[in-house]
Amino acid sequence: MDVASDPDAVVSRIAVAIGEPRRARMLYCLVDGRARTSTELAMVAEVTPSTASVHLQRLKKERLVKVLAQGKHRYYSLAGENVAAALEALSVLAGGVRKSFVPNTPNRLRAARTCYDHIAGTLGVALHDRIKALGWLGSAAGESPAENAYELTPSGTQAFRELGIDVEANRALRRRFAYACVDWSERRPHLGGAVGAALLNIALERKWVIRELDCRALAVTRVGRREMRARFGLRDPQ
Repeated sequence: MDVASDPDAVVSRIAVAIGEPRRARMLYCLVDGRARTSTELAMVAEVTPSTASVHLQRLKKERLVKVLAQGKHRYYSLAGENVAAALEALSVLAGGVRKSFVPNTPNRLRAARTCYDHIAGTLGVALHDRIKALGWLGSAAGESPAENAYELTPSGTQAFRELGIDVEANRALRRRFAYACVDWSERRPHLGGAVGAALLNIALERKWVIRELDCRALAVTRVGRREMRARFGLRDPQ
């Protein structure tokens, strides 16, 4: 019997991976859709960083988590909605209520801010999610999943041109074109790279957002709320 392809053996292996209490804590910490570093997950599981790395490798091997590399950090998240659904079903069987993740970032920074030269915070994550939902972003060909790189789809290229963004000029810049940048406060992606920077420039030029004088926070104007609702379908821009 080929153990690797036998469904019963695969289910048993996954169940064992989830069933270890420390790994279970790590997985349930990720159910909210936010990414965590291995250091944070080590604290959640109450183990040393080296032990956490071993547990995370096991979870990754069983395709329960995925990892995104961003600078010197590696962010872990659930491998997909099917994993979250399985964990939720187990929670129903187990009963009880788990504590949710509450960011301690100051409210105005969490709502909208700059991350280097692109839009971050709740607003940045919401824009990223809407741009993906509209079908304007696709995975970049030839890039590994760990690079979390994007390419504009034909409809995305047209939409960004209509916004006044020179797509070809941004593609020619000596920097990454577009990628999912894990947000510091939300622990979910916002749009980074040349495309993200171009979007921030448009938002500033057209007074959709204005910079706060004393920090990286951005304030969304009345015009910005109207335009982002009309162009991206954001229901309530921060």
